[in-house]
Amino acid sequence: MGRVLVTLAVENYRSLRRLVLPLRRLNVVTGANGAGKSSLYRALRLLSAAARNGAVAALAREGGLPSTLWAGPETVRRGDHPVQGTVRTKPVALRLGFASDTFGYAMDLGLPQIDPDETLFALDPEIKSECTWSGPVLRPATKLTERTNTAVGVRGPDGSWRATKLKLRPYDSMLAEFVDPELAPDLMLLRERIRSWRFYDQVRTDAEAPMRGAQVGTRTPVLGPDGADLAPALETIREVGDAAALDAAVDLAFPGSRLGIAAAAGRFELSLTQPGMLRPLGAAELSDGTLRYLSWVAALLTPRPPELLVLNEPENSLHPDLIRPLAALIAGASADMQIVVVTHSRALASALDTHPGDTDLQLVELAKEHGETYVVGQGRLDEPAWHWPKR
Repeated sequence: MGRVLVTLAVENYRSLRRLVLPLRRLNVVTGANGAGKSSLYRALRLLSAAARNGAVAALAREGGLPSTLWAGPETVRRGDHPVQGTVRTKPVALRLGFASDTFGYAMDLGLPQIDPDETLFALDPEIKSECTWSGPVLRPATKLTERTNTAVGVRGPDGSWRATKLKLRPYDSMLAEFVDPELAPDLMLLRERIRSWRFYDQVRTDAEAPMRGAQVGTRTPVLGPDGADLAPALETIREVGDAAALDAAVDLAFPGSRLGIAAAAGRFELSLTQPGMLRPLGAAELSDGTLRYLSWVAALLTPRPPELLVLNEPENSLHPDLIRPLAALIAGASADMQIVVVTHSRALASALDTHPGDTDLQLVELAKEHGETYVVGQGRLDEPAWHWPKR
């Protein structure tokens, strides 16, 4: 459980003016349209991108900091009060961070200190500070590695603080660029753990989707983000993963049906044999909902579980009868990985909440007031302890 994230913190990203969210093994995020679910999902993706030095580029694609920063006043009063602008007292900052029981990481992005007339990259934000620490809360005594502007410092084996010779560019992340197993082993560990995170929000099941045709067959322990390699991914589960769980998941959703994978000239194609049919139905004939459910089977029964799996609206295109089988799949997979499910479906949230068995589940409902996203029922005293690194 020490490898499970226990806290997610976001500040000034879109409607997430300040969000400090406790996390458990299985987290289900619900809320009305526009409540901030997509912003929370994107914040997790930005943290993941930092391990590949892609957070700045991802923000630039969203329009840069001016388009992604919290657009309301610096201070918000809850209740029936008119929204009024205030004089800014703090620097412009977009902050993202997470912590487990063993390690934590946070980054602080700000406006670039450059003349827009001198460069075409004026929308690129700058990384003002980054920090890693041991344990769930940042304190001076737990700090391991810190980046302030371009300089990087580390804590030595004797506990003393030392500066390194590394000078980072404002748009490069310490998490991706500083590679030294002796000086900063924590960075290497965190980088690899974050790079194992998986996100699914663009699985294609339309008429032209690649999964509907034959695909090159090679061992596929991890389903691709668009689901194109669905057939080889399912066959990999059957041969090197939990074949019994695969058959049970198909039978639970489509009673009496059998999944088939045909191979010809090195290319794989899936089919489904259903009761009452004289022949199996090929992927090109299956409904969007059937293919999407089979995609979640491949993602959740992966023989190579990630540390964190994030599903964005997995209920899309699914018939209501498939909601409970999907909930059973998600609940079962949470024994091997931490899962965050962002969903519009109250039926899915209810099915997970009432799923039999010992599941470490948390339901999170987001709502919005005066443009600010907040967690329903969570007060300041209910938040996990959290401190941001200083610039």
